[in-house]
Amino acid sequence: MAQITVDVRQLQAFAEVGYQVAGGGGAHGAMAALRRVVPLDAYEFVAYDPATGRHHSVVSDGHPRIDGDAAEEYAGLAAYRKAIATRAPVPMPEPDTERYFRRHLAPYGWRAGLTAPLFLSEGRYTGLLHLASREAFPRLTGALVAAVSPMLAHVTDLSRCVIDPVGLPPGFRAVAYDRVGTRREVPGHEVSAALWDDPAMAAYARAFIDSRELSRHGLWPGPGGRWHEVRLLRAGVGFQGTLQGAVAAERRCRLPYDLTGREVDVLTRVAAGDSNPQIAAALVLSVRTVTTHLEHIFAKLGCDSRTRLTTKALAEGLCRLDL
Repeated sequence: MAQITVDVRQLQAFAEVGYQVAGGGGAHGAMAALRRVVPLDAYEFVAYDPATGRHHSVVSDGHPRIDGDAAEEYAGLAAYRKAIATRAPVPMPEPDTERYFRRHLAPYGWRAGLTAPLFLSEGRYTGLLHLASREAFPRLTGALVAAVSPMLAHVTDLSRCVIDPVGLPPGFRAVAYDRVGTRREVPGHEVSAALWDDPAMAAYARAFIDSRELSRHGLWPGPGGRWHEVRLLRAGVGFQGTLQGAVAAERRCRLPYDLTGREVDVLTRVAAGDSNPQIAAALVLSVRTVTTHLEHIFAKLGCDSRTRLTTKALAEGLCRLDL
């Protein structure tokens, strides 16, 4: 196996790259650290969007402008397929990249280019990093860039990019969705396995995104019939939160006010404006049974009218959410 010898300066730069990516310095902070050991004059991060199967330029520095078609054009080259297959940076110009080089790099005075595929340590592909220089890259440049590419892959990981929603309390497990149902992690919150694995949740979140509601709050009988408090909030997802999305969050709970599951069902129908006969028909109960349930609900919630009962149920999230 080939070995690469690195010095202390390079190790320090690698550590700083990881710190900047993880600590909020982002792409520019990471590349400033990498520039200590890799001579480069310009760079461009290209993210792969798994929801569309397309590439998008997301961060750049040193380029007078970014051609919007450049990312997809490169993805059609044999050099791109080679980079993906080998997971190794591909230099430019070389066979099959000359036309691309003349169009996108040479006009700005660059003499050398390098494109590194970005894979997370677990092996998932997130995008590309294009480097450009006015001079030829030193011999070990490709190896050095390859060494830090798993850290830089987080910059282009659109599946984990969520703008934190306002109003999500601590202690909730969460999942973010965009309109096409792509799931993403929510920074600062544990992933909800119950929501992540429920195929109906993506459709429910999409309906919420298409509604005019800013938030939704209710009760959900999750896997195994265990009740969860669920909140849905609008949030930006995708790179820099540019896509309309929603965060669905849940935490296990006991039913409030000592309500039973059937009483929650009845209360939900009351809040929807149903009459007792309508509730009875929907839940396959007798009208007398519905009336008995309502008497218990009024007593438990301390309300004396359907209007107050509805107001309290909606304000406190006491209605059942049917996914």
